Amino acid sequence: LFGYGIWQLYSRQMAAGVDRKVARGLLRRRHWWMIAFGGLHAALLWAGDVVGAYGLAGVFLVWVFLDRKDKALRVWAIVLTSLITVAGVFSLIGAYASQAAGVEVEGAGFEVDAGTGEPNYIVSVGIRLMGWLAATPAQAFFTLVIPIAILVGILAARHRVLEEPTRHLPLLRRTAIIGIAVGWLGGAVVAAQNLDLIGLPASFDWAFIYIQSSTGLFAGLGYVALFGLLAARLKERRGKVTWALQAVGKRSLTSYVAQSVIMAPLLSAWGIGLGGNLTTWGVAWVAVGTWLITVAFACWLESTGRRGPLEWALRKLAYKR
Repeated sequence: LFGYGIWQLYSRQMAAGVDRKVARGLLRRRHWWMIAFGGLHAALLWAGDVVGAYGLAGVFLVWVFLDRKDKALRVWAIVLTSLITVAGVFSLIGAYASQAAGVEVEGAGFEVDAGTGEPNYIVSVGIRLMGWLAATPAQAFFTLVIPIAILVGILAARHRVLEEPTRHLPLLRRTAIIGIAVGWLGGAVVAAQNLDLIGLPASFDWAFIYIQSSTGLFAGLGYVALFGLLAARLKERRGKVTWALQAVGKRSLTSYVAQSVIMAPLLSAWGIGLGGNLTTWGVAWVAVGTWLITVAFACWLESTGRRGPLEWALRKLAYKR
């Protein structure tokens, strides 16, 4: 969806007669400001921020791929997907070979200290920033999922797949069925590992990173296609639930950061510290409650005709006038 939005913004600028370099400059500023927003989000609240990773990937991909032909984008998406699939297979082979040889390879996974267990807020800021600085380029490029998804999103936007879903129903159906099935299959494999059903100890969890990434990519595309199919069906029958979900979607950046505004102080040791005591079910209820609050906030903004505060700020900073 981020890649889809890149092309929508770019094509609208071109349709309005804006010079190509100026339009690309707008995207570049927008993505640099996203990196800044991500750094601020990490420093104040949550080291696992993804806004900065999307911004970093956007800076690079707009520079290299924005004006390339469909074929180039398609080929690169296929090549990169093949790479993470092969990496997943070889990771598993390496794990089983290491186990057979009696070698345990621990710490090969990528882990970030989010500072949630640090009771001193000032100290936690430094911990989060250090984690974010390491994690952001890794998120943007290491697993390859974000670049692939952005390339596919740009391709889909060029053909108006989501704006005109009725014209692309066979493609959307295939993508939804195959993508979600592959995603759930990958999820089942990782779940089996967590339940000790595969025969590999927890020290080999790192071997499943690329399997989870590659199958998760398929799942993401599948769910986007599923919502495209729902949009086609509900085009003439938009009720209150659809309206509410659209309100959140228009304010996705604000809604995303709002989750951290609520959950980070509530759960972290430097805040109220509930995260140290809640059960899994308790945390799940916090998550559901937090989401419902973001929906209510988005609906209020929609009903009063206001943009999300972060969407407003990003637009204000990205556009020169």
